[in-house]
Amino acid sequence: MSPTSSAASRTRSARAAAPRDIELARLAKAVGHPARVQILRYLIASGECQCSSIVDRLPLAQATVSQHLKVLKDAGLIHGEIDPPRVCYCVNPDVLRRLKTLIGDL
Repeated sequence: MSPTSSAASRTRSARAAAPRDIELARLAKAVGHPARVQILRYLIASGECQCSSIVDRLPLAQATVSQHLKVLKDAGLIHGEIDPPRVCYCVNPDVLRRLKTLIGDL
């Protein structure tokens, strides 16, 4: 197969993707790093917490934890509620259930 044919095939495949497949890929990407999985597990166990509590649990810098929290928040897997001067994070149970359903449907 020529490079052009391969690219065209990938483009057709991407266009043909079902919305649930796109959603699953987006959520899977968000949990595609072990630190983000650890963060989710910690938030599920604790209910809610501030970034500093997560930093204390993981061998990562605060800036790195913040970046992972941003990825999870952008995907909708967690909420961040502002409680000046801090942000308190918790799991979004609806999106977590949706992720479980999408994975289960594989």
